[in-house]
This record gives sequence, C-alpha cells and structure tokens, in this order.
Amino acid sequence: MSELLVDFITSLDGHASGEGWPGFWGLEGPEYLAWLGEQPEVTYLMGANTYRLMSGFAAGEVPEGQDEFRPEEEASVDELTQASKVVFSSSLDEPLTWANSTLVRDDAVEAVRAMKSSGSGLLSTIGSLSLCRSLLRAGLVDRFRVVMFPVITGATGQERIYDGYPDVALEMIEHRTFDGRIQLVEYKPSVLEHPPLSVPA
Repeated sequence: MSELLVDFITSLDGHASGEGWPGFWGLEGPEYLAWLGEQPEVTYLMGANTYRLMSGFAAGEVPEGQDEFRPEEEASVDELTQASKVVFSSSLDEPLTWANSTLVRDDAVEAVRAMKSSGSGLLSTIGSLSLCRSLLRAGLVDRFRVVMFPVITGATGQERIYDGYPDVALEMIEHRTFDGRIQLVEYKPSVLEHPPLSVPA
C-alpha cells in the first residue's frame, strides 16, 4: 500500500508564496539543499493551477519579479520534470506537455484512494492547496510535513495554506533544523470532528 505525504514549504505565518519573493524565499542553504537531494523517489500529485505554474517554469517562464532562475531553482524544476506526476483536472486537455505527467479527470479523492490501495511507493503533493485539503478531510494523508522558512510575509504573502481546514490533531514524528534557520516538522495527522475533551499529557 502506498503512503501519502502532504508536503508544504511555507513562511512562518503560513503562506505558500509571497509576491516579489524568489523561490525558497531566497533563504535555502547547503544543508537544506543536500537534504532535498536525498529524498526518495515519489509520484507527485497536483491540481491544474500548480501544473500550469510548474510546467511553465519547466518551459522557461521566469517567475514575476525575476530576470532569470537561480541555479537552485533550476535544479528543483529539473528534478520535478524527471519525476512521475499525476494531475487532477477537468479543465486541462490531453496530452499534457510536461514530461512524465498523467492527467486524471476522475474525482481526486477516490482516485488517490485507489492509488494508495493498489500501489507501493510514496505519493506526495506539491502545492495544490485545495487538493491537499480534500485529501486530508478524507483521512487519506499519512504524513503532514511542513518546512518553515524564517520570514513573515504579512504584507506580500499569497496562498494562505490553512484557510478552510478542519481541526486536525498532529502527532510529531520528526523535526529538524537546516542551516541554523530552516525548521522542518513532520506529523501524523488525525482530523477531528470536534475539539478534544482533554489534551494529551
């Protein structure tokens, strides 16, 4: 059975990006980049908006406010191009132009449920906030990982991650600090129907 990881890179105040900021908020360091390079092979899951954005980067479209990609950003996009990707969308048309991408028009929750039961590898979301929220609500998420960068994007932050989320209890299974400033926290999530009557000791 496959394992599903929801994986976010955020500012401290929970934004997935910020207007005018470079990738990784320009704060990635050698320890963090080395850790990224050590990650196991995964199949990435995404929605149409993330596909359009990331496939555009892969085709050479530079993010607004930048003249060119930094080497770290180019390497990240190249790795995504080589990886297997499943795109859930009713608005995109086949064939998808980004290499190693498969379009699925069926209900994403049911499709991922089937992928988990029939597969054996690691599935991981990338971006796709509404997809992540739906998969979490459905109880399909095995691991919830957040890498927080040391910046608050109160004025320029975009894509508030946790809006519309249910209440979720989080059991920490890993934590780590990279380059003395970037914090990783990883949890096993449990969606709550109501606040707990008591807090675990």
